Amino acid sequence: MQIDLNADLGEGAPYDRELLAIVSSANISCGAHAGDADTIANAIRLARAHGVRIGAHPSFPDRENFGRKAMQMPVPSLRNHLLYQLHALRGMALTQGAQLTHIKPHGALYNQAAVDRKLAEELALILQEFDPQLAVVGLAGGELLRHVKQLGLKAIAEGFADRRYAANGTLVPRSDPQGVIHDPQQAVAQCLEMIGEGKVTTLGGRRIDMHVDTVCLHGDTQDALILAQSLVCALDKAGIAINRA
Repeated sequence: MQIDLNADLGEGAPYDRELLAIVSSANISCGAHAGDADTIANAIRLARAHGVRIGAHPSFPDRENFGRKAMQMPVPSLRNHLLYQLHALRGMALTQGAQLTHIKPHGALYNQAAVDRKLAEELALILQEFDPQLAVVGLAGGELLRHVKQLGLKAIAEGFADRRYAANGTLVPRSDPQGVIHDPQQAVAQCLEMIGEGKVTTLGGRRIDMHVDTVCLHGDTQDALILAQSLVCALDKAGIAINRA
C-alpha cells in the first residue's frame, strides 16, 4: 500500500526545508495569500532537490486573511487572478528546470469549491484552460473533484491529518476550537483510518467513507514537523510506503 503525502509550502512558515525531506508532493504558494518571490523560489529549489512533485497553490487575493476568508468574485475577475498566479508560479519553476504536476486551490477557495457547485464548475474550467494535463487536488468527495472528473482531468482526492471532519465530509471550520487537531497521536490515528480503512471519524463520532489519494500536512502550524515525523514513523510501522516520484 502506498500514499502520497503533501504539504502547503512557500508561505514563509519555518519548516519548509524539513518537510520537503519528508513529503512526496508540495503545493507551493503563488503569492496571493502568503509568501514572496524568495520563499517561493526557495521552496521550488528544495522540492526539486528532494525529488518532490511540485504543484501550484493559488488562492483568492487575500493576504490580509491568509486566503481563509470566504469571497464571492465575478468569474472574469477570478479567472484573471488565478491565471496570473498559475502562470507566475510555472514561470518561476521553469527558471529552475522544474515542471508542475498538479494544482491545489488554497484556503477559502478550496473549501468553497468543495461545496458550491457553481464555483466548482467555474474553477474546474479555469484550471482546464491553464493546463488540462495537470492533476487537480481537492477535498475527497467534494464538488470540485466531481466537475474535474467530468472534464476528463485527473482528480486527486485529499484527506487532512490535522483537521476534524463534519458529518457531511467537509472540514470543521478553523474558527471552531476543535477544528484543528494539535495532538500528533490523534492526527496519526485519523490518517491511518483514512488510508487503511477508507473511513474517517467525524467530530460527532460518526464514521463516514473517506477514500483518499493524498494526505495533507499543513506547514504553517507549530506542530507541523512533529506531526509529519510521527506520521512517517507510523506509516513505516504499518507497512504503508510514501509514494515518491
